[in-house]
Amino acid sequence: MASDASAALSVRQTVQKFLDAARTGNLDLFKKLAKQLDGGKGMAGTVADVKDANKRTALHFAAREGRTGICRYLLEELKLDVDVKDDDGETPLIHACRQGHYLTAKYLLEQGADPSASSELGATSLHHAAGTGNIELMKLLLSKGVDVESQSDAGTPLIWAAGHGQRDAVNVLLESHANANAETDDNITPLLSAVAAASLPCLELLLQAGADPNISAGGATPLHVAADNGSREIINCLIKAGGDPNRCDDDGLKPIQVAALRGNRDAVEVLLPVTSPIENVSSWSVDGLIEFMQSEASKDQTSREESDLPKSASLEKAEKVEVTPEAKKGSLEAKSRGDDAFRKKDYQMAVDAYTQAIDLDPNEAALLSNRSLCWMRLGQGDQALADAKACRELRPDWAKACYREGSALRLLQRFDEAASAFYEGVKLDPNNKELVDAFREAVEAGRLFHGTEQKNQ
Repeated sequence: MASDASAALSVRQTVQKFLDAARTGNLDLFKKLAKQLDGGKGMAGTVADVKDANKRTALHFAAREGRTGICRYLLEELKLDVDVKDDDGETPLIHACRQGHYLTAKYLLEQGADPSASSELGATSLHHAAGTGNIELMKLLLSKGVDVESQSDAGTPLIWAAGHGQRDAVNVLLESHANANAETDDNITPLLSAVAAASLPCLELLLQAGADPNISAGGATPLHVAADNGSREIINCLIKAGGDPNRCDDDGLKPIQVAALRGNRDAVEVLLPVTSPIENVSSWSVDGLIEFMQSEASKDQTSREESDLPKSASLEKAEKVEVTPEAKKGSLEAKSRGDDAFRKKDYQMAVDAYTQAIDLDPNEAALLSNRSLCWMRLGQGDQALADAKACRELRPDWAKACYREGSALRLLQRFDEAASAFYEGVKLDPNNKELVDAFREAVEAGRLFHGTEQKNQ
């Protein structure tokens, strides 16, 4: 049995070296390792079948790192599928565009890659190019006929560009007749995204293109979001464009009340002269309104802590898997690679390394915690949540696992559940200021735009 485990570990290490060769562009080493892995299918069959834990092939890794030479060998000599998809439904072209590799993306398109291919969440190469502001790539993709209105779970490319504060990308998309009032399923628009990103240049472009300054999501208008952020310039811009300072959100709050709750004094000062006085606020002044709203919020928070939060979840420790010393050593080596990649902010590479470490040692909760954080940095809330939950199953008494779960739920805008997870962590570690603050913010966020309460559930 030990020899079988050792052989399996050796194969996994060879696979890792093989994929690393594709990532680094070492074609000679790549071919050598492919021969070692050949199980009788021939070079093309072997290379096509070798994948990492997320079903990414050598072509995905080469494209992601801009290794056009490796891509050329795989496509022209081995005749591999240019549109092969990984576990997330992403093609090599999407990987290349996410990292901004123009020449590699251009080559893949020349080899027949589908410019409109999308991931399981609906994101296309154009979404990623727009989010990173890569104008050259955007123009290349648009020239191939990509739909400028293609919808992902997070909206159109214009919503992505605005949400990342990419002014030039917003301009290119608007010139390509992108809809300035496009909406996601939960009514997020490019304008709301630009305001949430505190991007005045994007906001001004969108307003010039006819974006509605009073459109709302969960009852919150752009002015509510700007009041939450506290940007004086953005608030002034919205008011000048016709934004209504007296419109209430689903909680019955005007933008000025949102600003007061956050303690955003500048925002309250701008909004006070254009907002009608609010009943029950005895002192209609900047200080009076802030004091009143924060006092009300404190009362509400105390009430929720006492009566509204779910009881502690009864989690049982997951059963441990027997891990050989060889596997443990391999896991530690992979973790070290993941830590290095994380420090370099190469979160996708860190995910890959932590995945290998977890495969070798599934008992180590810290690995799941680390990978959950990487998924969050990549904006992948569902994957982050899955890892956080698995981490809590392994270590239900670890406050950090609760923090990871709460953070993932917060990213997914499931704020009531996030508050509950943070609260579980606070009970485990009452002196943990980070957890206490996160819990309070999640409770408050449930009443504001970034945490609209799901009242109909």
